[in-house]
Amino acid sequence: MRDVADLLATVPTGLWIGGEQRPAVGGGTFAVHDPATGEVLTEVADATAADGRLALDAAVAAQASWAATPARERAEILRRAWESVMARRDDFALLMTLEMGKPLTEAQGEVTYGGEFLRWFSEEAVRINGRYTHSPSGAGRILVTKQPVGPALAITPWNFPLAMGTRKIAPAFAAGCTMVVKPAAETPLTMLLLGQVFADAGLPAGVLSILPTSRAAQLTDPMFEDDRLRKVTFTGSTGVGKILLAQSASKVLRTSMELGGNAPFVVFDDADLDAAIDGAMAAKMRNIGEACTAANRFHVDNAVREEFTARLTARMQSLKIGPGHLDGVQVGPLITAKQRASVADLVADAVAKGAKITTGGAEVPGPGWFYEPTVLTDVPAGARILREEVFGPVAAITGFDGEAAGIAAANNTEFGLAAYIYTRDLDRALRVAEALESGMVGVNRGIISDVAAPFGGVKESGLGREAGTEGIEEYLETKYIALP
Repeated sequence: MRDVADLLATVPTGLWIGGEQRPAVGGGTFAVHDPATGEVLTEVADATAADGRLALDAAVAAQASWAATPARERAEILRRAWESVMARRDDFALLMTLEMGKPLTEAQGEVTYGGEFLRWFSEEAVRINGRYTHSPSGAGRILVTKQPVGPALAITPWNFPLAMGTRKIAPAFAAGCTMVVKPAAETPLTMLLLGQVFADAGLPAGVLSILPTSRAAQLTDPMFEDDRLRKVTFTGSTGVGKILLAQSASKVLRTSMELGGNAPFVVFDDADLDAAIDGAMAAKMRNIGEACTAANRFHVDNAVREEFTARLTARMQSLKIGPGHLDGVQVGPLITAKQRASVADLVADAVAKGAKITTGGAEVPGPGWFYEPTVLTDVPAGARILREEVFGPVAAITGFDGEAAGIAAANNTEFGLAAYIYTRDLDRALRVAEALESGMVGVNRGIISDVAAPFGGVKESGLGREAGTEGIEEYLETKYIALP
């Protein structure tokens, strides 16, 4: 494994504006911490509203020429960026483990997943189609074409520092849009390194700017009021998403919102329990449970609930906890002390209301922000953990009797991002999948994210879709030209 100090010495720490590093206006910086130790990794430039204006200036200046760049050239830049990310796989993986905490094997998986958006949309860039038809009345002809939306602002979360960026940047660039990215304050380093990769791949100056900041609203609020911004894409909590939607309304900005989740994991009485347990571990413990698609509520038919609970408990007890860069570690730290306290509070609330802990249920003492993998059973309907996204390594189990009750339990939430079902019956699988109020459904699968599939939710889990053939449409306007 590469020496940490050597790696950090290669990572940009300034703002990325106009194709180069620069300090923040005023020279401010903020610290990036290692959640496994609480220690400072490095300091990065702290962007201000003035920096936001400079970045938007650069995006606007580059927009026309970037939109006019042949699709094949845009595709080749994305392809070269993908090749460079793959060549630096170990650097990106270690960097994510250091600033976010996920185990190194998972970070390596994110490099593959995140990099694939660059490759996928390099291929989609040359497949932006319109249509030409005769009007049914015979009075004329219809020409439909697609054009880039224009300068976009992307606000990305800390839990997938690479993939949540590339899932937005790649389709924007493929469509011909310039972009300003505000990465999460907890994990700016991965995105800054990606900025260097794009520069090396030949991306023209101004097409991409990256603005780490410890004062997000002060940076972004003026940008929402700027007539030149045309698009906002955000991944994060529903609460923040609602604020951004309200801000977007004043200028009628195009928006893509991938918001909170409260994913149900429904196990029917005919499920293959071996597969269900494997799927439960994947759906719950991917990224230490800090994923919007993470299974939060385990609704298990009472006919198999006792066995499912015992087996899930045994698997959770077997997991190795520790700093993510160490060999064999399966559970790293949570992102901050505040996030760990939030997880502990939800567990305490459930227990106070009658839930039983079968394993875990406590913070891990020592440096860093670790929490034990936890299983709760007999979770009562009034427990907050059934309503709120836990974003940690906690599985909350409730029972149900019959298919209708399982569907009702799964849909009993204002969220609708991901859902999981386990059954051997194909008719039931399709019937239930169609009945679930969710943008994505995994059938006998614990991992559902796929670069070739549309990612997004319904209800309060968001608007729009990322990835798949649908993803590029979020960055394109449809224009109708009437011909004689």
